[in-house]
Amino acid sequence: MPRPLGELEDAVMTRVWKWNRPVTVREVLEDLQRERSIAYTTVMTVLDNLHQKGWVRREAEGRAYRYEAVSTRAAYAAALMNDAWSQSDNPAAALVAFFGMMSDEQRQALRDAVRIVQGPDSEREEREAPQEENPGSVADSGGR
Repeated sequence: MPRPLGELEDAVMTRVWKWNRPVTVREVLEDLQRERSIAYTTVMTVLDNLHQKGWVRREAEGRAYRYEAVSTRAAYAAALMNDAWSQSDNPAAALVAFFGMMSDEQRQALRDAVRIVQGPDSEREEREAPQEENPGSVADSGGR
């Protein structure tokens, strides 16, 4: 599981992911300098560290390198969520709490994602399956 990116690593990776192409230190530097004062060597060190950690691959181009993301930001976010969830002593309760924090738009995105993961056949099977009453529900237990 990847450790969360540091603040500067995240700022650099945000650009690498957004541009979705091999980038140079100079390109990242110039974009970062719109927000903060930062040295070329700092950006070069951050990209080198990200390369050593396996976040980016690099290819030599003259005396410099071009860096490219190894995976997507979505994969990074999913790995962080999976790590947080796996550390819970009650994964079901953690999911319920997490879903409770979501906006309506996020819950709809979750439903869409579940449909994609399950595939088109599972939706048809759900509609065709006989509906069972939940034997553990309060209504069925006579309020016990």
